[in-house]
Amino acid sequence: MTWVLAVPLALILLVAAVFLLALVAFLVLWMVGERGHLMLPSTRAVLRGRRPGSRPALRVDGTRAPAKPPRGRVRRALDALHAYVYGRWPERYIGVFLKYLLPRASEAWKHRWADHYHGKVLTHELAREIITLDHNIPRTDLEQIVPYTRAREILLRAGPNVTVMDCPCRMTREEPCLPLDVCMLVGGGEFVLDHMPDRSRRITREEALAILEAEHARGHVHAAYFKDVVNDRFYAICNCCPCCCGGMEAMMKHGVPMVASSGYVAQVDPDLCIACEECVDACPFDAVHLEGDTAVVKWADCMGCGVCESRCATGGMSLLLAPDKGLPLDVRTLGRAQGTTTTEESIQ
Repeated sequence: MTWVLAVPLALILLVAAVFLLALVAFLVLWMVGERGHLMLPSTRAVLRGRRPGSRPALRVDGTRAPAKPPRGRVRRALDALHAYVYGRWPERYIGVFLKYLLPRASEAWKHRWADHYHGKVLTHELAREIITLDHNIPRTDLEQIVPYTRAREILLRAGPNVTVMDCPCRMTREEPCLPLDVCMLVGGGEFVLDHMPDRSRRITREEALAILEAEHARGHVHAAYFKDVVNDRFYAICNCCPCCCGGMEAMMKHGVPMVASSGYVAQVDPDLCIACEECVDACPFDAVHLEGDTAVVKWADCMGCGVCESRCATGGMSLLLAPDKGLPLDVRTLGRAQGTTTTEESIQ
């Protein structure tokens, strides 16, 4: 009888020990994530900001989008954990995605991933307009601009705060493009500043524009990134190179449609083209090739980034609106008719 009772007791003690070890491991990981604090102010603000339900976002035409159904507590908790891991260790998050998940992913999973995490290519001018924004944009559903069912909202104040951080994609590479500090969090960044002070800093509008200019000169692509767990909206301008960018690798190597066209397409003027191949070498999406003595753009592959246009010495390359590729993300046209942000719709 004593032996029979001892077996359940031993099992109970084993389960308790495993639970205790798991709890200790979680607390250690939490303290590491919070840099030795119980909870940093930005973590508290993020958790407080994840309220169930919200007022429906405006559409681009000024009408209200349908209200989103409130999520259950378990789903909100999982989303909060997801957001924390992504925000705290973005380079590890992206590294795991690229090295382990993506090569084994099904086609259905790839499309689902893209729906929750994606970038919208910006021309150099449109990227500059975000940094120099002179009016408020209430929470707006970019249904006609960002071609995904999730994570397509924008919310900005005039003269948005800009935080620059080391690019997580470049940090995953053994020999990354330099400099590393080219990712700009727009309209926030407190979480990154609190948790990664050695890899992020607040910058002025002039410094942000200088980063855009330098990256454009290097032939890198500006893209506005959106993610579901970052409140389903735009949060960063990334300056992407094809050798380091996770989004471009996912699209071009693995067929994950997580980068959307700017809404423009490059066009060649054969009378001005001198077949120098500068545009062929510069195109980050391999969308330009030479046929005879003229450059030719492959319409389906062109993302309308404008890198080729900036490299053409004769003016033979230009960008044209391409409605079939979606509308451009032009903040100059957003928010003016709707007015300024309300308290409910203010930035977290």
